[in-house]
Amino acid sequence: MPTILRVGPYRFYFYSNEKGEAPHVHVQREQFLAKFWLSPVALAGSKRFASHELRIIQKHVELNREIFLEAWNEHIGS
Repeated sequence: MPTILRVGPYRFYFYSNEKGEAPHVHVQREQFLAKFWLSPVALAGSKRFASHELRIIQKHVELNREIFLEAWNEHIGS
């Protein structure tokens, strides 16, 4: 599971075996998890994150969307 980016306490990554899914990124902080679709950016699901923190994370995803899509396409394919 390649880590694409770290911002503060957040690790943004994806799993190598997710070829059949639309581009997305997973986010982890300790035992907190979330998944965001990239086209368009939208929350797919989360565990333990509060809504105010998910809004912060979504801003990070929006700001780094192109980096995530490039990494997705390089590793998993378009």
